[in-house]
Amino acid sequence: MLTTVHVGKEEAEMIRSVAGSTGLALPASLPVTTGQKLRTGVPVVAGFMPAGVLVPNNYEIPTYDPRTGKGYQRPLQENRVNELATDLRKGRVDLPTAILLNIRNREARQAVRDGQLSLSFLRESVSTLVLFHVVDGQHRVEALKKLVEEDPEKWGPFLIPFVCMVGASEPEEMEQFYVVNSRAKSVRTDLAFALLRKITDRDPKMLERLDEKGKGWQVLAEKLVESIAENSSVWRGLIRLPAMEKGNTTMPSASMVTSLKPLLSSSFFSRLTFAQQQQVLEAFWGGLREVMRPAFDDPQEFVIQKGVGVMVMHSILVDVMEIVRSTGRSVIEPGTYRDIMQEPIEKLQGEAQDGVGTPVGGLDFWRGAPAGAAGSFSSSAGRRVLISKIRQILPHVEVV
Repeated sequence: MLTTVHVGKEEAEMIRSVAGSTGLALPASLPVTTGQKLRTGVPVVAGFMPAGVLVPNNYEIPTYDPRTGKGYQRPLQENRVNELATDLRKGRVDLPTAILLNIRNREARQAVRDGQLSLSFLRESVSTLVLFHVVDGQHRVEALKKLVEEDPEKWGPFLIPFVCMVGASEPEEMEQFYVVNSRAKSVRTDLAFALLRKITDRDPKMLERLDEKGKGWQVLAEKLVESIAENSSVWRGLIRLPAMEKGNTTMPSASMVTSLKPLLSSSFFSRLTFAQQQQVLEAFWGGLREVMRPAFDDPQEFVIQKGVGVMVMHSILVDVMEIVRSTGRSVIEPGTYRDIMQEPIEKLQGEAQDGVGTPVGGLDFWRGAPAGAAGSFSSSAGRRVLISKIRQILPHVEVV
């Protein structure tokens, strides 16, 4: 939802008057709260400012220039800027987190008085048109710049939460940039998938937005994984969901989600209902279990229910379903997959990871290192090779 700030009549007129001009006029001051000073004694204030105070020409992003060695920030990623601008324009996101700014002017400390940051004082006391240096939040600022330039009336008053160092030097800026960015930790992938799923349950439009970005499959895959982890006779107790201890699990949920992308990108599987997709997966893994029962009875000693096995088998399932359909058999019967996968499993050959390359095949191919060979295909390139090997053994599609 778009959030606006109520400014005084005079200040509002100053903001509105800039449509079609080269810059946005500034209100005289901004209400701020003074916080803890930096260790170097630099004051820090926080508050909200209308976007029209900052953009389009009252800030600078100190991007690192390898030719001169000046600056310290990474180059802007234009796709991130455009994506955020689009989401803001369509009312899809909010900006509740503060950007970090600095005013590189020691005299700026005199601009903080009685709970106000005097922009008039700053304008009169600096020799440059740029009042603020953006230390953190460059993509948010650039996205808002696009919107303010499009429609100053609408976006000029948009509230930006900010924290501002008052009078820090460029080296002090760099230190704070390093602290913010080196200690930030992204959300674990498994938790991110689970959160996306919960959000889409409450907001169906979120799935549409994710589909537009090519990420809708992640939510669908997360739902499947959560259901499989709870209900599958083959997988119960083996999938490690967010915040779970490893215990006897063999497969992190995030990896399981990723493994389903080829299936959810295929025309047939993606058009099945959720219940049917569950049935297909259960039948496929049930069929594999009939072919190689010892591996499923002792999943820790084999890799078929670990990363390389799952990634490869879910890619192969795309081909296997087409073979099943061409023969007119059921895609939700374990016996169907048992009959098709029996020969590829038995004929697959490789070299054990025992240092001497002992030939192994069939069930032994899928043993963990050093006795088995499948583990040597764990890289993305290796998985492509293994998928190709299995495809060459699969039967051809029957044309009726």
